[in-house]
Amino acid sequence: MARLVGFYPGSFDPLTNGHLDVIERACKIVDELVIAVGTHHSKNPLFSHIDRVALLKAVLEPVGRRTDTDFRVVDFDGLAVNAARENGARLIIRGLRDTTDYNYEMQMVGMNAQMAPDLQTVFLPSSPPVRHISATLVRQIAQLGGDISKFVPPQVIEALKKTK
Repeated sequence: MARLVGFYPGSFDPLTNGHLDVIERACKIVDELVIAVGTHHSKNPLFSHIDRVALLKAVLEPVGRRTDTDFRVVDFDGLAVNAARENGARLIIRGLRDTTDYNYEMQMVGMNAQMAPDLQTVFLPSSPPVRHISATLVRQIAQLGGDISKFVPPQVIEALKKTK
């Protein structure tokens, strides 16, 4: 039987508890999850690309053991559908927090379906305890010196201390 590979793209800057919620739930439907760290040239990142990849690998190791899911953390700079295909994925995983996310993601699904009809998008609604968490807001709070410990895994807090 073929293994089902999912593709979860994002900037993960920083990796949040909301991202982890989506990852944990995606593990219930795929055998392997490719976490794709995208490069967004217009954003002012909190962490370097290399640091984001390292943080993901550190946080995902125990999740993989606990859920019996294989993870690959990869880079991508371009269309997510192309990167998903290159990594053997059949599903694109997307998290939804609210109707704003839904409206945006539905547009993306339509565009992606035209470019890559062989790929399916699966929406995973955020769990209520993390629904309010936005990487953009967490990044802004961190850059202004606020406490983000309720929004991110402990490894992110430790990495942030090292950057100061």
